[in-house]
Amino acid sequence: MSHQTGIQASGSVKDIFVGARNGQYRLLKIVIDNEQLVVGSSRQPVGSWEKDYDSFILPLLEDKQPCYILYRLDSQNAQGYEWIFIAWSPDHSPVRQKMLYAATRATLKKEFGGGHIKDEVFGTVQDDVSLNGYKKYLISQSSPAPLTAAEEELRQIKINEVQADVGVDTKHQTLQGVAFPIAKDAIQALEKLKNKKLNYVQLQIDMKNEIIILANTFDTELKDLPKRVPKDAARYHFFLYKHTHEGDYLESIIFIYSMPGYTCSIRERMLYSSCKSPLLEIVETQLWMQIARKIEIDNGDELTADFLYEEVHPKQHAYKQSFAKPKGPAGKRGIRRLIRGPAETETPSD
Repeated sequence: MSHQTGIQASGSVKDIFVGARNGQYRLLKIVIDNEQLVVGSSRQPVGSWEKDYDSFILPLLEDKQPCYILYRLDSQNAQGYEWIFIAWSPDHSPVRQKMLYAATRATLKKEFGGGHIKDEVFGTVQDDVSLNGYKKYLISQSSPAPLTAAEEELRQIKINEVQADVGVDTKHQTLQGVAFPIAKDAIQALEKLKNKKLNYVQLQIDMKNEIIILANTFDTELKDLPKRVPKDAARYHFFLYKHTHEGDYLESIIFIYSMPGYTCSIRERMLYSSCKSPLLEIVETQLWMQIARKIEIDNGDELTADFLYEEVHPKQHAYKQSFAKPKGPAGKRGIRRLIRGPAETETPSD
């Protein structure tokens, strides 16, 4: 979900937008100044859109300052000329500026008129938004991207889905595991998280009474997350991950299943592993919570900013074959991996 800042275009800028939509301009550079959207630069057409592109756009991109570029194509749709919307957010610009521009992006599109925008391009280096970069973007949009690990996991779950009546207040035995009932205060906390009134919910299994209960709802930022993971007990964590991606400010809910190796008893490992999938089914299908990513970890130290970003936004395309690392010995637990699905329940060994 994107959030807006309240920054809007001034009346004079809106007048310029009217002229731009009618074909008066080839390019508008929009910046935020004194909490308003203002026109930083403009250019009128000289040649075709392709001939004008690099010579108009690239000189306007600053190394440490985000901006927006509205660039007019020569094609038209039912509403008029079509435009490319470029969100420029260089890596070395201040974090506050990146966040501000990311959060104001939707406002600018609305002020200009979203029906006129044919394509949106996000860039951190000039190659991303050059003419060549734009054409690469068009090629990538025209071909379907491969499934991410999470999408493939979801596909497999749907294929093998067992039709079972799994409820909040009842215990069921299914092929996916054991569905323990969830305590009322835990359900209420998850509802608050879904509505962004909380940013963290931790659940635990009361093994004596066979119920999933609320452990805590401590206010938790990304830097606090590793400290929330117990070193001697398993837990389920739901975390509201606030970050920027491709120019948008996002708030994504992440599910984290922490199991600290074999310091836990066999019964605890069995129960947490077996209850995991039914719990997620209830959360997603009955509470209607959208979970962006499901992660399994051994240790809270794994939860760095880079690790979470790469898990939530995995690279879609690999351009060359990477070396396949041989698998380790059977039974050895990796330090981090995605949750694979209901078939991965653990069984005790004698």
